[in-house]
Amino acid sequence: MLFRQQLNGPGASGSPAGAIARGQPAPTVIGTTLDGAPFDLASLRGRPVLANFRGPSCVPCRDEVPLFNAKLVKHAGTGLAIVGGLMFDPTAPARDFIAEFRASWPTVGDPSGAIRAAYRVAARPQTYFIDRGGILRSIQVGELTDAEFERQYALISAPTAAP
Repeated sequence: MLFRQQLNGPGASGSPAGAIARGQPAPTVIGTTLDGAPFDLASLRGRPVLANFRGPSCVPCRDEVPLFNAKLVKHAGTGLAIVGGLMFDPTAPARDFIAEFRASWPTVGDPSGAIRAAYRVAARPQTYFIDRGGILRSIQVGELTDAEFERQYALISAPTAAP
């Protein structure tokens, strides 16, 4: 059985005290992608963003990639952007994973764990839905299903998401 929990705001069941919260700005992500390019989450402002923490040794993470590939095509008109955060796995297998699944979005390395700590990532996969203004709207702990993706994506895909 997969562990799956949706956290939708301050005080949500399972939300640790002091955790990042729905309706607040998403933490900064500045780093280097696995292919060596600089990355800054702020460069995606104006687009709906999914920040997905994963790794190739995580089976549910592997299962999500085809869903994300399909959603990038389906929601291309809205400007959907996905950013991967590598968690707990070495870079070489992660590069192979990206190539194998044709994941076209940037994956940022986090060797110090600082990004993971800022987002208070509890498990893999964990996905953060960030609206066009950089505001966190929803957190999914565990593998996303198609229906869960669409429900949470609706929170961030409006031209101007409501607070």
